[in-house]
Amino acid sequence: MHTRTVFFISDGTGITAETFGNAILAQFEFKPRHVRMPFIDSVDKAHQVVRQVNHTAEIEGRKPIIFTTLVNVEILRVIEEGCKGMFLDMFGTFVRPLEIELGMKSSHRIGRFSDVSKSKEYHDRIEAINFSLAHDDGQSNRDLEQADVILVGVSRSGKTPTSLYLAMQYGLKAANYPLIPEDFDRQQLPTALVAHHKKIFGLSIQPERLAEIRNERRPNSKYAALDNCRMEVAEAEAMMRRAGIRWLSTTTKSIEEIATTILQEIRPERLEY
Repeated sequence: MHTRTVFFISDGTGITAETFGNAILAQFEFKPRHVRMPFIDSVDKAHQVVRQVNHTAEIEGRKPIIFTTLVNVEILRVIEEGCKGMFLDMFGTFVRPLEIELGMKSSHRIGRFSDVSKSKEYHDRIEAINFSLAHDDGQSNRDLEQADVILVGVSRSGKTPTSLYLAMQYGLKAANYPLIPEDFDRQQLPTALVAHHKKIFGLSIQPERLAEIRNERRPNSKYAALDNCRMEVAEAEAMMRRAGIRWLSTTTKSIEEIATTILQEIRPERLEY
């Protein structure tokens, strides 16, 4: 049962408001109800927001919490003055003091990609996502020289979600390759990766956790057997040590933590935050 309703209100996608708001809410032990209200880009929509927030306050008998990243001053004023909730204007909190400190006006741009047709960063991200999908699980050896990072590890160790996160969040071209029994027999990395040693980063995982994950996909198979998982993980880690590859265990780490560690180690030249 939720104890409070939280509204995330934006004239864009609302991703910034929700990400920032959730980071703050994570410091408190309670379960709020989330209400996402993106694309609030007119006064009429602002009045609709006011009615919904105030109705929630009346029904629950508690002030809703409101996180906003509204740029339009008129729309912002309607919601700030009309809502019976705790109002947290993130742009007002941070942007306006920076305008004073820097002695300049902000662009007051709505959304991170207000005009995608002119955004190089946006197109770089799309290109990175396409690259990562094309080079998932060793599907292709083409254009590996364009990769910013190449992830290696046993099957189901977290390579694919990490690759896509790096592409979507940072615009990095991330390829990934599985380490398989044939590689262990040869005691060598896949031949296609040898020329790109500096870009390689390894992911490992505890065998017990790996067996759980694989059993969800292929229950009661040799692929998911604990003994086989122990063998593959041991062989993969031994190979990475021999090759001098940086690696980490993904067992207890989130995708965000894994990606951050990789970025600190690889330090891609064209990284844009």
